[in-house]
Amino acid sequence: MSGGEILLILIVALIVFGPKRLPELGRTIGKVMSELNKTLHDVKDQMADEYQTQHEETKAEPAQPAETGKTSADKSNQENKENL
Repeated sequence: MSGGEILLILIVALIVFGPKRLPELGRTIGKVMSELNKTLHDVKDQMADEYQTQHEETKAEPAQPAETGKTSADKSNQENKENL
């Protein structure tokens, strides 16, 4: 937005809300924006913590070798043979 557009918005806001309510409105909008920013920051931190925890758990688990060429039926047959 250019300076002229912002000035026009401020003039319209002054006419609509009046000089007494405009500072109150500005404070309210500032508090809402501050609370929103704090909430977004908290969510971002929580997501980063969860990602870090998942990443550490993945590294801590031993890697299991991939069984290639075996179907689920082959695996079931192998398990059945081991159980006998």
